[in-house]
Amino acid sequence: MKTKLLVCCAFITSFLLSACDTNSDKFIRLVNENATDEAQELYAFLQESSKKVILSGQHNYPGTISQYTEEVYAVTGKKAFVWGQDFGFTYDGQDGIIHRDKIIKEAIKKHKEGHIITLMWHAVRPIDDEPNGWKESVQNELTDSQWNDLVTPGTEIYNKWLSQLDVIAGYLKILQNNNIPVIWRPYHEMNGKWFWWGGKKGEKGYKLLFRNMYNYFTNHHKLNNLIWVWNANEIRNSDVGEYEDFFPGLDVVDILATDIYSGKYSREEYEQLKTLSQGKPIAIGECGELPSVEVIKQQPGWCWFMCWAGYLKNANPLDKVLEVYNYKGVKNLE
Repeated sequence: MKTKLLVCCAFITSFLLSACDTNSDKFIRLVNENATDEAQELYAFLQESSKKVILSGQHNYPGTISQYTEEVYAVTGKKAFVWGQDFGFTYDGQDGIIHRDKIIKEAIKKHKEGHIITLMWHAVRPIDDEPNGWKESVQNELTDSQWNDLVTPGTEIYNKWLSQLDVIAGYLKILQNNNIPVIWRPYHEMNGKWFWWGGKKGEKGYKLLFRNMYNYFTNHHKLNNLIWVWNANEIRNSDVGEYEDFFPGLDVVDILATDIYSGKYSREEYEQLKTLSQGKPIAIGECGELPSVEVIKQQPGWCWFMCWAGYLKNANPLDKVLEVYNYKGVKNLE
């Protein structure tokens, strides 16, 4: 019975995606003109679904594989539509890079079950080696001189950065070879200053880093299964910059997202993101508190929400979780 259910879920999702005519003028095409049919179909599906519902999503730590996705089902009896994971940075444990092979196998499994796959990467500094530490590298800094070298082709730091990208590209290629589209959201929360890639304004700042990665993955590695997400952080105080100051451009971005941990879900920032997107989908890349049913009604343009690992129970009362997952405006895998 379980096998039949999984096949059924996969068939339903496949039908929904194929039902979208990706050649229709009503759908925006992916920025990568060589994008796979599967990626284009998923992108069309996301555009169509966001007009009617918000997709449920759940993030997992590398070392927990699908623990928190399974927690959603245990709590609500519903399956989060979007399955999220991270490539990590430490050797083992919760954020271990040792789990990457298992993550890719799990992504293939989850795709077969019908889930949409989204991946991210808490990358170590390009002057460091993997594995490394959170404070020691991921949340450490680069000097202005080091940053300038990072975005300048041919420098030692630039070449080391490319070697880091080569490793991640290898895993993404496995998914491409399995015809799996990936919602890819690298170097998130860049308008904050807590990651080494954060707080870098100007044309040679974060914008150039994102563009360089897009060009390397797209033109060198021929990764055509990626849907590119630019994922900022809510502007919760003066230490977090405006969205537009860090936006690399609509020619390299398919989806715009923001992370919301304050629980405020500002209507003003929602509208700012909608304006910046010029019709492309927008999403809640990460959240602690789930958007309430009232928020979902008042901000109907969100494509999906992604509850961070461990926050479903710790940041949300049970009655709210059940209300959101049972609301008709939320699309679960079922």
